[in-house]
Amino acid sequence: MWRKGQGRAGLSMTDTRRRKPPLRADKRYPAAKRGAGAKRASAKPKAKTSRKAAKPAARKRGANRRRGGGGFFGRIRAACRAAFRWVLRLIWSVTWRVGLVATLLVAAAVGYIYKDLPDVDALLDGRARGSVTLLDHEGQVFAWRGDQFGGVVTARSVSPHLKNAIIATEDKRFYRHFGLSPRGVASAVRINLSEGRGPLSGHGGSTITQQTAKLLCLGEPYDPSAGQTEREYEAGCRRGSLWRKAKEAIFAIAMEVKYSKDEILTVYMNRAFLGAGARGFAAASQRYFGKSAAELDPAEAAMLAGLLKAPTRYAPTNSLTRSQNRAGVIVGLMQDQGYLDAAEARKAIDHPAQLSSAAAARAGGYFADWVMSSGPEYFTRNTTEDVLIRTTLDQRIQASAEEAMQFIFQEKVKKGSKAQAAIIVMSADGAVRAMVGGRDTRATGAFNRATQALRQTGSAFKPFVYATALELGYSPNDLVLDEPYCQNIPGSGEWCPKNYNNKHYGDVTLTRALRDSLNVPAVKISESVGRDLVRRVAGEFGIQSDLALGPALALGASESTLIEMAGAYAGILNGGSSVTPYGLIELQLLGDENPLMGAGGGIGERVIQTSAAEQLIWMMEKVVSEGSGRRAALPGWQAAGKTGTTQAARDAWFIGFTADYVTGVWMGYDDNTPLKGVTGGGLPAEIWHETMIRVQEGLEPKPLPMRPPAPSTQTLGPERGNRGGGSLGSVVDQVLRDIFGGKGGGGKPPKPVNR
Repeated sequence: MWRKGQGRAGLSMTDTRRRKPPLRADKRYPAAKRGAGAKRASAKPKAKTSRKAAKPAARKRGANRRRGGGGFFGRIRAACRAAFRWVLRLIWSVTWRVGLVATLLVAAAVGYIYKDLPDVDALLDGRARGSVTLLDHEGQVFAWRGDQFGGVVTARSVSPHLKNAIIATEDKRFYRHFGLSPRGVASAVRINLSEGRGPLSGHGGSTITQQTAKLLCLGEPYDPSAGQTEREYEAGCRRGSLWRKAKEAIFAIAMEVKYSKDEILTVYMNRAFLGAGARGFAAASQRYFGKSAAELDPAEAAMLAGLLKAPTRYAPTNSLTRSQNRAGVIVGLMQDQGYLDAAEARKAIDHPAQLSSAAAARAGGYFADWVMSSGPEYFTRNTTEDVLIRTTLDQRIQASAEEAMQFIFQEKVKKGSKAQAAIIVMSADGAVRAMVGGRDTRATGAFNRATQALRQTGSAFKPFVYATALELGYSPNDLVLDEPYCQNIPGSGEWCPKNYNNKHYGDVTLTRALRDSLNVPAVKISESVGRDLVRRVAGEFGIQSDLALGPALALGASESTLIEMAGAYAGILNGGSSVTPYGLIELQLLGDENPLMGAGGGIGERVIQTSAAEQLIWMMEKVVSEGSGRRAALPGWQAAGKTGTTQAARDAWFIGFTADYVTGVWMGYDDNTPLKGVTGGGLPAEIWHETMIRVQEGLEPKPLPMRPPAPSTQTLGPERGNRGGGSLGSVVDQVLRDIFGGKGGGGKPPKPVNR
């Protein structure tokens, strides 16, 4: 045992002397703490891991050195990376702070607007003015004026097709966004730039909420006292500046917070302007289709939704074809977004929406304008209420007059001619049944030649010369000498009237003188009875324009309007009483039962005796049946009238009547250019004929209220006195005293009648 141990010890010492083992920490400090063995056991793997990890790093550094990334360039690159990281941190630091401040400011602005937003009901009808709905004599709507509001509709009460069409057209993500659509704005900017416009010019990318904010003018109400017109106010509301867009966006967000999506859509549907004076889809549905917005089919809904882009341009009353084409695009959008299946879309395209009969006719544009201008301004042109006006218009007669005008100009007027014409049809009491103020028969807001054009009347004035004579006791069979005749006019010299054909016929009856429109006899009769009395009679019949003072008064040298002349002829037809032409029968506020006012015209005071009027009608019937107005004759009907042609044919007239209606026609150029080959007995008489043929269609012929004269062949001479006087009473007496030196109604006219 010992030897073995001694041997081992000795061997050990010998080996120790020969090679010393490496010094290890864990052997130097064997009693460090419990668990040291475990740490030593784990230390070796760590050292091995570090060495393994160090090798790839060393290889990477070596590679960097080989690429030149180390040294000077490496330090520059490291500095750049550090600077870039610093800039990013700075940008982020500024951005989130600015973003936070902006968010707080927007939130404050939204809150400020939110607290002032009223209830939805207060936003549905924001019109500054009211509307006027015009009804014909049967109570049918034929025209609208002002901003028409058809009543409140909601997103749930309208046809689902209309709601879907609006969303498909204007904002397909309406129910998913918060009032703004960044995608829509970006798309609009891209399209605008691609089309060569500014980023904010053209397409707007606005949501329905933003459009509603714009319709509300961002909560700024119209104030007439601010010195701004309503048109200027609305133009300001549509401004597209960047600042305005920002305010619009904030207002839209506030609306999204305050109202539900359906409430916003309801405001939009009630406020949108849709052309032809229609505000809101209820008014537009009635205006174009004559039905409720709840009854619209897909084609009609698409047409109305298509108006939102450009109401005036796409209004079906302006161009039905253009409106239908636009509706076809909307139908395609509705199909793409799943609101219509293929069959429904095909049906809507194959059967596009059609206008109602009233909308298609656009009846009485000139007439409606005249009624609006003749009624009280505070209930018509500047009304703040919704007004109903029942009128005298007969849409059948209006269509007859328009068709007659178009027929003559298409068939008998040279193509390209700028000549104009006007037509008035009225009853014997002055109720206007139709009015055409120019060749553009459906114009509105245009110059109305029937009521506004003052033109010389020519021989159409002569019936009032003969009416005065008949009232004073002359007979249609009395004779007057037609021969060369001159008169010395102080300050002007000698004046010699001539007949149209430069011929003279000797002794002629008053009837023939009127029938053939002879000028010399008309002047002699006027001078015989007195110009002042002729002027008085014409004025009492309703010709209110300034009448000529000289002897040319008898030849129609004075100016008048067509409606005045037709009204004066109506006084002859009704037996000699004056009339005031009128179109308004009754005016009331929408929803009220009692009218605020009634008719403002009709039959007035008597001007000449019934017997004188009936004799004059008999004379005027000869004009149509035998004389200068033969082209106006109506087969099977008695008709009376008078032609009129002014100097150089600048104006041509035919005014006449049957037992039922008086119709007046004027033709000429707006710039007074002479007509070529046209007289009152030509194209105006033919327009009159075509109008009355259509007007009288289906009616039973009635005789004219005329009275043939008793046989008489007395020549007007110095012994011819005033045998009548009649109903002019003191007026005649006073005028005759002034003319004949105090002889009164029984005095004798001066002698020069048959000289």
